[in-house]
Amino acid sequence: MIAVMHDFVAMLVNGAADVSSSARSWSAAGALLVLLWIALATLLPPILRRIESHSSAREDGRSDRLQRNLDWATERRKIFADYEKVRRSLNIAGPSTGVVATEEFKVNSRGVELFTKSWLPESGQPKGLIFYCHGYGDTISFFFEGIARRLARAQYAVFGMDYEGFGLSSGLHGYIESFDVLVDDVIEHYSSIRERKEFTGLPCFLFGESMGGAIAIKAHLKQPKVWDGAVLVAPMCKIADDMYPPWILVQILKALVPVFPKSKLLPTRDLAAYAFKDPEKRKKAYHNVVGYVDRPRLRTAWELLVTTQEIESSMRQVSLPLLILHGGADKVTDPSVSKALYDNASSTDKRLYLYEGVYHGILEGEPDDTIDRVLADICSWLDLHSKQN
Repeated sequence: MIAVMHDFVAMLVNGAADVSSSARSWSAAGALLVLLWIALATLLPPILRRIESHSSAREDGRSDRLQRNLDWATERRKIFADYEKVRRSLNIAGPSTGVVATEEFKVNSRGVELFTKSWLPESGQPKGLIFYCHGYGDTISFFFEGIARRLARAQYAVFGMDYEGFGLSSGLHGYIESFDVLVDDVIEHYSSIRERKEFTGLPCFLFGESMGGAIAIKAHLKQPKVWDGAVLVAPMCKIADDMYPPWILVQILKALVPVFPKSKLLPTRDLAAYAFKDPEKRKKAYHNVVGYVDRPRLRTAWELLVTTQEIESSMRQVSLPLLILHGGADKVTDPSVSKALYDNASSTDKRLYLYEGVYHGILEGEPDDTIDRVLADICSWLDLHSKQN
């Protein structure tokens, strides 16, 4: 998501620089470019979708996804069911032995129907509970299925949920009205699990990937004494200083949000190419038919921008045991930002792993040996902190 904002910033900054070097001219050119982009973003998508739908191979789900309106959960659930056999053939989830998986649609206190899932060890007491927060545009029902099963076989009870507007949950696809409300939904659901009698006394860990890292941090800041630790994988927690949008651009975006909150006005790029280093895993990523891959909605982008500002200003308040893992070649979220979180967090128990040459999808898009190494580092840290608790 930060990469999307970077693309938009680069477009405006470069265009404005060509017009004039003065601040006043930059402001006028920036505003003109924004209006031009709105016009293009309104007129071009239907044409581009038709072109892409004819050029994309149907078997990877892209063409079908482009031709179907996935704005609402009913259609997302239909296409998800249609591709069940394809998902099984990809063997993304791996073996199910030793794991008891359950899934359920739950209506929360706001009346929002959320898709939830759990993966528990088939026998024996769990060492601890892991509460997963997925990334932007993602779902718990694709790549994370395999990760969850491996964690469950390592004797952890794993729980996940699709946020409102993502995956199989209800809501407008890819739309975040309020990041704080989204975090509150996560807290509500995971608190109801944590308080169950059979889990009394077990350590509870947040586990966030990319945007999910920001959700995990915000959940901790709202409940500073509740969680026993957090695993943050390539977390979205700050925009690098050299890529932060200029003041005038922020003001333009702020003015547009109330007018076009749900519109897909921002440019984007194929993040799979940046997140998945392994070519075969990148191909599999295109089968995630309920993942949100369209242009970001304006309100969503704004909420994420504001959230990174809030987290940056609150880094010193992060006090729980912390494990941060980041790919050194990540071009979606900046590894230097994870270093900043590590340096600034007040946690006395914190550890940072930077994996040289690794892309954004540390647990999904790398060769198997890299993924095995990262999961081994995570399980080792979880085992240590489970014993401590």
